[in-house]
Amino acid sequence: MNWIHDRTAAVLAGSAIGDALGGAAEGFSPEAIRERYDGRIEGIVPPYHLDWQTARPVSPYHKGDGHITDDTLMTQALIRVYEEHRDHIDAFAIADLLVPRLQTEVRWIPEFERESIILHRIFLAEKWLVTRLQYGHVDPREAGVGNVVNCGAAMYMAPVGVVNAGNPRAAYAEAIDAAGAHQSSYGREAAGVFAAAVAAAVSPGSSVDSVVEASIALAHDGTRAAIEAVVAAARAVRGGDHDAIGQALRDAIRPFDTVGDAYRQPAMDARIPSRTKAIEELPVALGFLVAYEGDFRNTILGPVNYGRDSDSIASMAGSIAGGIGGMSVIATDWLDAIAEASRMDFSEHADRLASVAEEIMRKDAARAEADLQRLTAVAAGVL
Repeated sequence: MNWIHDRTAAVLAGSAIGDALGGAAEGFSPEAIRERYDGRIEGIVPPYHLDWQTARPVSPYHKGDGHITDDTLMTQALIRVYEEHRDHIDAFAIADLLVPRLQTEVRWIPEFERESIILHRIFLAEKWLVTRLQYGHVDPREAGVGNVVNCGAAMYMAPVGVVNAGNPRAAYAEAIDAAGAHQSSYGREAAGVFAAAVAAAVSPGSSVDSVVEASIALAHDGTRAAIEAVVAAARAVRGGDHDAIGQALRDAIRPFDTVGDAYRQPAMDARIPSRTKAIEELPVALGFLVAYEGDFRNTILGPVNYGRDSDSIASMAGSIAGGIGGMSVIATDWLDAIAEASRMDFSEHADRLASVAEEIMRKDAARAEADLQRLTAVAAGVL
């Protein structure tokens, strides 16, 4: 396995593990999680509600038991977009290639325990893609405007980071363009910064600090302020008690989070565009990465026990931790159990993305050489 394949596999494995472990705890408080599971979650657990089919009719999903959620389904769908497009993507590629796949590709949906199309599993903010692009015929670059501002676009942008390995700025720009079809404001910004974080993570010689530095350097407005605040809090409690770490990160993100402490009862001004706010998921994921110094298992278990949008936070944190450490740090016991429970071959998706990433990198190298020749000629003419 070559270097880019190893890092690609680790990013996707870390993402899927965080997603599957965090799914059971999604939407609940740390206190409720401890009460339900008789302490901290330390691995794969059953659903929070054993009567998952009827407990919450708005989302009758079998979360827990090693089932991946929509975060992973959307990530894998984006991989197939890259495989079909075989080059960098933009908002038009999302409209032309991702949206039809959401509506037509029949596959096993673990949380349904049956086959279906992805559209039936994704939630309202992601269904927006189909509403606006397939039925509204909106310009893809503007289709995200009007959607609820959340982490929906950010949660599946890891592949953008992989195909731009070592170039966080390019990853940011590509994700910002592509995410314009889905999100606006700080939701779109988070997609760009998360892709940049993954690109930094899969850079040779990367570290937790280099990922954080790249993220802050590229982030804007409330997203940048939120990352700085959460990372500072994480450094202050690094090596401390698990509960203290989670509480410190929640306290740090609170001024930037529009959802509020009552996660299932957001205020009237939640999830609306703003230059001073940020989604909770990405800054907190980076915070756990810093607090646990990139340790793979703890970097994932921290968000799982944090609750709230635990699957997306843990998925982002797992992606970055995997990208830094490679497959040697992946908890393969978790991964194997999740692959069996979700009826999924994660190595297949890693092979697909690594192959197309290498092809895109070769194209980038050729384009860079052509640009250098052009600039050299222009400079010679000017000088």
